[in-house]
Amino acid sequence: MENRVIGRFAPTPSGRMHLGNVLCALLAWLSARSSGGKIVLRLEDLDTHRCPPGAAGQLEDDLLWLGLPWDEGGSLGGPHGPYFQSQCTSYYEEALHTLQRQGLLYPCFCTRAELHAADAPHLSDGRVLYSGKCRHLSAEEIAEKANVHPPAIRLRVPDGRIAFLDRCQGLYTQDLAREFGDFLVRRSDGVFAYQLAVVVDDARMGVTEVVRGRDLLSSTPAQLYLMRMLHLPAPRYAHIPLLLAPDGRRLSKRDGDLSLEALRARFRSPEPILGLLAYLCGLQEKPKPKSAQALLEGFSWEKVRREDIRADFPRLLKKL
Repeated sequence: MENRVIGRFAPTPSGRMHLGNVLCALLAWLSARSSGGKIVLRLEDLDTHRCPPGAAGQLEDDLLWLGLPWDEGGSLGGPHGPYFQSQCTSYYEEALHTLQRQGLLYPCFCTRAELHAADAPHLSDGRVLYSGKCRHLSAEEIAEKANVHPPAIRLRVPDGRIAFLDRCQGLYTQDLAREFGDFLVRRSDGVFAYQLAVVVDDARMGVTEVVRGRDLLSSTPAQLYLMRMLHLPAPRYAHIPLLLAPDGRRLSKRDGDLSLEALRARFRSPEPILGLLAYLCGLQEKPKPKSAQALLEGFSWEKVRREDIRADFPRLLKKL
């Protein structure tokens, strides 16, 4: 089946998964499997200092316990490795050189404090829009600043709008220059930025569908522009709702009682957890226990809600 869906789950192995990670893994798995496709497991460990030894193995064990096996990647390996981003530097370097040859890159010497200064333009989602301060530095200025500290590398973006149809959120359009700005492709410490790495890896792994959190929706036009400049195929996207606490705070790995470690200790099987998530995102009418395999029947993106999910998760879990 040449046209089958190739989905992926691409977590950062920095600790145990939480409910939001599980929802993303579940929907990516259901979408690919319901169309006869397959799943790639990629470990996004670009910042190795955040990824303790053994975390990737624990993540794989959690996915298998949830009933969400994958077809290639992780410890399984496969034809499109490496599947750990920390091992993919040569691919990112090649992409960087391609962009450099097109004159799309420039060094940026701005410090974190300068980027987040009070007078820096802030967007509605809290991100700081880069001012373009280093975009027009002369060769002499670049050489002088490089003697003080190494620069980050930014990609200059053009004027104009980029639009795409998201499977969950519908039509999304963005003025890349005014709503996202020139963005990093490599940090000053030499670590490649997420935007570049994810584009390169999705393409070389043959990924045709990306399921991820709605917080990354605004990054997608930048990634589509990168794909265009690198002559890479674009996957379909589905940006799913985020899980929020009653006060609107996003769930994270800091919520220890909602981690897979705590949930596996509380429940003998994954069905109550998966059934609750399926109910909250719109796939079933009641929070009844269900396996991932059972949720395949009747899966449709039309059922998945668009808006973020705000709930008292500890209270809900106590009722299961």
